[in-house]
Amino acid sequence: MTGITAFSKRVWKLYYEGFKGMTIGKTLWLIILVKLFIFFVVMKLLFFPNILKTNFDNDEERAQYVREQLSN
Repeated sequence: MTGITAFSKRVWKLYYEGFKGMTIGKTLWLIILVKLFIFFVVMKLLFFPNILKTNFDNDEERAQYVREQLSN
């Protein structure tokens, strides 16, 4: 077994055993994951609509619009 795989197995075992022994930590990680989901998915859908997809029909029109915006 090479040094890198042995090290990665030790790191995996450290984290696995640490998470397995958690009680309140599991709840905190669940809260963190829900917050990240809300932040990245919901916020993207609400505040960052796909303007290029909705306003232009083909790739050439999208490319032209982007070139115009970059040159301004």
